[in-house]
Amino acid sequence: MSKLPQVKARDLVKIITRLGFRFRDQSGSHAVYTHSDGRRTTIPIHPPDTIGIGLLTKIIKKDLEITKDKFIKLLK
Repeated sequence: MSKLPQVKARDLVKIITRLGFRFRDQSGSHAVYTHSDGRRTTIPIHPPDTIGIGLLTKIIKKDLEITKDKFIKLLK
């Protein structure tokens, strides 16, 4: 299994939109994206910062339901 790279919110948003997620709404600095099959994820939008590895791992496994390797391929 590959090591996850540092990812900014805008890069994560690009990936989740490619996976079929659509923007639903935003509350403060947290954007909510939903998928037509009922999945949902919340992305913290803090432009200068990267998303923490722990949070990124939870988003990939539980919300996006993909593997780390697939996520890394989508990132490229």
